[in-house]
Amino acid sequence: MKIVQIVGARPQFIKYFPVHKALSKKEGIEDILVHTGQHYDVNMSDIFFKELNIPEPRYHLGVGSGTQGAQTGKMIEKIEEVLLKENPDCVVIYGDTNSTLAGAIAATKLHIPVFHIEAGLRSYNKLMPEEINRVLSDHVSTLLFCPTKTAIENLEKEGFKNKLNCGDLISLPFNQKINGDISSPLLINVGDVMFDIIKEIEPVADKSHILEKLRLDKKAYATMTLHRAENVDNPERLQELLNFIENLKIDKIVFPVHPRTRKVLTKIKLPECIMTIDPLGYMDMVKLTKESILVLTDSGGLQKEAFWLGVPCITLREETEWMETIELGWNILYKNFKSLDGFTKKSAYPFGDGRAGERIAEVIVKSEN
Repeated sequence: MKIVQIVGARPQFIKYFPVHKALSKKEGIEDILVHTGQHYDVNMSDIFFKELNIPEPRYHLGVGSGTQGAQTGKMIEKIEEVLLKENPDCVVIYGDTNSTLAGAIAATKLHIPVFHIEAGLRSYNKLMPEEINRVLSDHVSTLLFCPTKTAIENLEKEGFKNKLNCGDLISLPFNQKINGDISSPLLINVGDVMFDIIKEIEPVADKSHILEKLRLDKKAYATMTLHRAENVDNPERLQELLNFIENLKIDKIVFPVHPRTRKVLTKIKLPECIMTIDPLGYMDMVKLTKESILVLTDSGGLQKEAFWLGVPCITLREETEWMETIELGWNILYKNFKSLDGFTKKSAYPFGDGRAGERIAEVIVKSEN
């Protein structure tokens, strides 16, 4: 069975890891990795391959940055070339980036089955490029690997009818033949692949020396990330968020700066409490997050990582696709924030048991005609 997996942005390298690891244990699988080059900075891309022992991509498309349309269009063209050459049995896409949408469109146009990992997420804000990407990708996929029960319910509201009746989490191994096509796509709640990797690498990340390198004490700072277009490309919105952050009266906030954000920061004055640093590798970022008193972010992945690492989170957006973290009391949207004492985490884990990658690999193998 020949599989093409498409990644391009930092979170996708992380999500790819447990799936690749599980597939590598299966016989008769040719797993071809395509890197679009959407994130091309060393700390946004290359370091992840080294830290997670991910194999070098067979294809590096080198698309780089650009407008939404230009970047996505270049990706579609180059991904199509790869798919015509390789003629895979399926294409696996991750999350909600332009790489995700480009892979979905290129594969669907060639009548190659699309398997979407992290399907069914909805913020219901269609001004977000990510929301458009995830909705369109879901609606051309044949297998939709959902991370939570909520994601399944979101898709059912949109007319998806078929799901694997095996409970919230499939028991392993299972002996069902998997049938899904574009006219009758199949929903499967496998759990969250990012939870897989957090469980695996947290003990390794604990050995990181990032705190010593940055001269930080444990639980004496907050961690912040900010990169979404609706936040950093709108000067008024960005200033509103910075004012909010300054009013929290936190002495030190460590801010690993995304390359697209750094360009904007040259034009504004940051509050003195914010300490900017270059993007970090995954192990260092997990360690930095874990030892924080608070996370401030517009990243979907970091909202979940804060939840799993036991760090309260303020989401710097007006909505989130990860409502479970809100409902369970460990995440709050910034406009609803009242006090740092207002976080009350409930003991529930809606993201699975850390075996999502295994389930996905099992389903992919069973899907072969």
